[in-house]
Amino acid sequence: MATLWELIVAEFVESKEALSTNGSPRLAGDSMQDLDSSPLTPYTDRSTEAPASLPGSPPTPIDPKTCSPREYLEHFIFPVLLPGLAELLSQARLHRCFERKKTKFFPRDFLAEWLYNKNPARCQEQPTKVLEIPFVKEWLRDHPRPPLPLSLLLTEEQAAIIIQAFYRGYLVRREPEVQELRQWQRELREESRDIRLRVADFWASREPSEGAQTPNELDAGVSINVISPSPLNTPLM
Repeated sequence: MATLWELIVAEFVESKEALSTNGSPRLAGDSMQDLDSSPLTPYTDRSTEAPASLPGSPPTPIDPKTCSPREYLEHFIFPVLLPGLAELLSQARLHRCFERKKTKFFPRDFLAEWLYNKNPARCQEQPTKVLEIPFVKEWLRDHPRPPLPLSLLLTEEQAAIIIQAFYRGYLVRREPEVQELRQWQRELREESRDIRLRVADFWASREPSEGAQTPNELDAGVSINVISPSPLNTPLM
């Protein structure tokens, strides 16, 4: 059994062959064979006659539940999907999707948002972003997306500024004086890594032995009277 696509292609080929056959010029030798052999009738002027009304019946509505797959596609899918695909291609061109390998533009998100907002049942409602659509929010709740890399979020101007700043920093860091300074800072960080342990060992070695009086104990009985400077006790020069 042929698929729907094969049937469409076969019908297109047949219509193309029929068009080429009907559109071909006739040969002069066949003109006599095409003459009508019926008896001639006198000419009558019918310009004043009322045009005959052509009997025409309204087209039969197509039932989406009983129609063929092709009729369903032509009457219910393509009239809605094809304009969305055309708008999708124009947006992809604006985001330069045909020039880059990776972009922040998601075609499926754009098409889902476009079809959701173009739904005739929502013609009176405000446009909704794709991440605010109910079924999209439910899906992303169970299947969260990884965050986009910074390279896709930055514009070309922002990326150029970051690259230029990094390169200027590289040119400075490669200087011999800067390399020597960075080496000294590295050694200082390694020496200061256990500075707290060294300070604790230093004070532990300075602790007095048992029975010896500490400086605080010796000065415990000494009173100190602090006199604030004032005009009465300040010597005159």
